[in-house]
Parts: sequence; structure tokens; C-alpha cells
Amino acid sequence: MNRTQLSQLAVLSAVAAHGSFRGAAKELGVAPSAVSHAVGSLEASLGVRLLARTTRSVAPTEEGRRLLERLRPALDEIAHALEAAAEARERPAGNLRITAPRFAADLILAPRLGAFLDRFPDIVLELANEDGFTDIVEQGYDAGIRLGESLEADMIAVKVGPDLTSAVVAAPAYFERHGRPSHPRDLAGHRCIRRRFSNGTLYRWEFEKEGEEITVSVAGPLILGEDRPIIKAALGGAGLAYLFETRVAEYVAAGRLERVLEDWCAPYAGPYLYYPSRRQMRPALRAFIDFFRHVA
Repeated sequence: MNRTQLSQLAVLSAVAAHGSFRGAAKELGVAPSAVSHAVGSLEASLGVRLLARTTRSVAPTEEGRRLLERLRPALDEIAHALEAAAEARERPAGNLRITAPRFAADLILAPRLGAFLDRFPDIVLELANEDGFTDIVEQGYDAGIRLGESLEADMIAVKVGPDLTSAVVAAPAYFERHGRPSHPRDLAGHRCIRRRFSNGTLYRWEFEKEGEEITVSVAGPLILGEDRPIIKAALGGAGLAYLFETRVAEYVAAGRLERVLEDWCAPYAGPYLYYPSRRQMRPALRAFIDFFRHVA
């Protein structure tokens, strides 16, 4: 491969990402005709059609898609290396994209974001709230935050929060009408407030006691997607809720919610920040890791 082909491959990747020559030209700061010429020259040198062109859109052919899939990690590495070189100064700078579930954004990150931005004013932080596991390389994130049990083996992980404990709670009025479960299997006879994650899956309640682990697919007429409406529904007597202990501690202390199955709610590993191994880490990401690293 010669140097000309390297630049042509970068142009091809930009066209595929935007779905148009004009969008790629705007990103690259060149004329659309130059983009078209670069892709045409690459196709001619390889002897294969890489893009399917219509009057309305541009999309990779099967050959182009396979080439881009193999090419993307190398181009991403080049982009990160260039960003690292540009940011090689005393103060970390540039865009930083992090994906995190709502609970981590609310409990771990949000209370300290002001202090982080004060310390690193040249960083532009974008935080996306996503509950499902995200392929950060494919989606273009610098790092993600998830519970330790959800991490892929090939990721580097840094703990950013304490161990967590879940709590099963309901309003006193609910227990007066329906009684109290004494074992996770008793949940089958109760009205439970279920949670659906943003990826479409329904959460199964997890319990552990003296080494015995039980996962329960609870039932109930109410399905919600976030902590706040779940808490409000539980306060209103809608049923049993399964939440992080820290989320409901104030309501339990005030007597507005009561806990059950507390002996089945053992602590488990808290959130970790994960990122792919790279020889050169961007200063902005290093600053984020060092700032939010959990110290027991």
C-alpha cells in the first residue's frame, strides 16, 4: 500500500460514515469532486467496486463493507494517535465521550462533574446514558462505565464507585394488604414493579445468601424504565420495587418505605470504567480516570 491509498482509504471511510460525498467533503474540508476522484481512483487501483451510488444515497458494497470493517480499528488508532499528539501539553483537552448507565451518571458522576470541569476547563465531556452494554470501539466512545459483572474480558477496567447493595422495598400500606415475602420464591405471589432497560430487556431480580444465588423473573402489572418513577410508584403503594439501597435510604429512614428480604441482598461489585488497551492514552481520558477512580 502506498501513501496515496492511505489517504484514499480515509476518504472512503468518511463517505461511508456520512452516506454521501458532500458530507464527507465537508468533514474533510475538500471539494466533493475531490472526494469522488479519490474513491474512484482507489476502486480502480483495487479493481473492485467499493461504493454503490444512486441519485439519493451512497452505501458500501459487500466488498466495501468488509474492507471498512477491517480498516476501522486501524483508522481509529491513527485518529487517537493524532489526538494524543495534538493534546500533548500540560492541560488535557479535547472532546471526551463516555457512556454510562443512569444510576452511575446520577450517583457517581453527576455530583462531581462541576469540580471535574473546573479542574479541566479545556475538556468537552459528552456523557451518554445507556443501560445496556455498549461496544465503545464500534460506537466511538472513549470509555464506558458498567457494573464489574458486565465487562468484556479484553477491556481494561478501573473501579470508579463503591460496592453496591440492592434493596426490595414497598410502602407500609402495601404490606398491610399483601403481607411480606420471607424468601425470593415468595415474590411469585406479589405485585412487583418491573424495570425494562433501554435495550429492551426486562431486569430479573438477583439475590444471594450464604453462597446461594437466586435469580427471579418477577411479575407485575407495572413496567417502568427509570429509578424516579419506580420510587414514586412504590411510595404510592403500586407494589414491591428492587432498587439500589442508596436510592431508597432516605425513604426507609423516614418510614415511607420498608425493606424485605434484606438478608438476601448481599453486596456486589460496584461500577467500573472500562476502555480498550492502547499504547497511548489520550490525556483527557487519563484525567477522567484519575479524577473518578474509586479509593476505598
